[in-house]
Amino acid sequence: MTPGARLSAAIEVLADIAERRRPVADALKDWGLAHRFAGSGDRATIATLVYDALRRRASAAWIMGEDSPRAVLIGSLRLQRGLAAQTIADLFTGERFAPAPLTEAERHRLETGTLAEAPVHVAGDVPEWIVPSLAAALGDDLLPELRALARRAPLDIRVNTLKANRDTTREALAHLDAEPTPLAPDGLRVPLGEDGRGPALHVEPEFLDGWFEIQDEGSQLAARLSGARPGMTVIDLCAGGGGKTLALAALMRNEGRLIATDGDPRRLAPIHERLRRAGATAEIRTPRGGKGRPDVMADLDGTADLVLVDAPCTGAGTWRRNPDAKWRLRTGSLATRVAEQEAVLDRAARLVRPGGRIVYVTCSLLPEENDAAVAGLAARRDDVALRPLDLPPDLAERVRRTAHGIQMSPERTGTDGFYVALLERGPG
Repeated sequence: MTPGARLSAAIEVLADIAERRRPVADALKDWGLAHRFAGSGDRATIATLVYDALRRRASAAWIMGEDSPRAVLIGSLRLQRGLAAQTIADLFTGERFAPAPLTEAERHRLETGTLAEAPVHVAGDVPEWIVPSLAAALGDDLLPELRALARRAPLDIRVNTLKANRDTTREALAHLDAEPTPLAPDGLRVPLGEDGRGPALHVEPEFLDGWFEIQDEGSQLAARLSGARPGMTVIDLCAGGGGKTLALAALMRNEGRLIATDGDPRRLAPIHERLRRAGATAEIRTPRGGKGRPDVMADLDGTADLVLVDAPCTGAGTWRRNPDAKWRLRTGSLATRVAEQEAVLDRAARLVRPGGRIVYVTCSLLPEENDAAVAGLAARRDDVALRPLDLPPDLAERVRRTAHGIQMSPERTGTDGFYVALLERGPG
């Protein structure tokens, strides 16, 4: 496909997302199935164009003066990729499936449009209704953080210390030019291509042999801050696909007892193969579906040294990777997540032993899901108290401290927006 044809395809996908209010991954998949002539490189480039447009949807629409898929794509080429008006015009020729030529109005907006007078939600590319919550969390850093949240995310991997170390893995991946992550001691950062996409890490021999997992540096740090150690009884209460379960197993060196579960049994499906590949030991408790299902964790009440709660959340800290999610977020969705967080924290409090710890993690920047959630548990349970986290000096210098925990963020730490807080159950 020509560059112009790829732009036309991106506009088509953006229109599908807008009309049907569907996740971007679904729209891209359907487009690929309907256009089987498009090669893998074409599909990758189209996906990058779509994701970049969604990252800058509000600001692109502002400078172009309209919110149509075409306008948003044109604006994002200038804002996200830094293309000059003439360069963009050279792509919009109307020839060989390219989009129609730029109008005089579009050319004028490209050359003169500015975000100088744009409100925060436009300049920061987030829904207007969520700004007060983000402002409460980010303060004077609000706009810089939102702009960082609209950039492309890095590609990080966590070296699996059950099988390898960072130096040997970096040497094995020398062809990828991987560099150590700034803060996570077991992390490597793989450079992205000019199109914003990374290499196919899942086909690397070292990945297939379990030497590393793909995991954002912030997620790696959150698992490390849990304080999991060999010999502990540790429960990963919202394990999902197992990313943090694998990190916990490595921290514990497969010594002790590690139990992983999730309220949605479907999310646990990948964990078995990932554990096998990593050489990690964990007991998987898969809940049954339906009402009145038995609690598969009931026998563990009051026994855990550590319960990690990687809580279901809005994912507001991961909008670099999932930019469509911010435009689909509604107040009702936030209320649902807050209720789920309350329930899972209450369950964690029953599982932890007297003197044990609960480490609460979200990939969110919203205080309703973070400080408010842990403060709520401490208020409901007089035997649970909030405690300060023990941070390594380099991380302590960069994180944002909140009333009850810490907040990592794209601008401050270069990571996704992870929140971590520590609670301790008092002696029985």
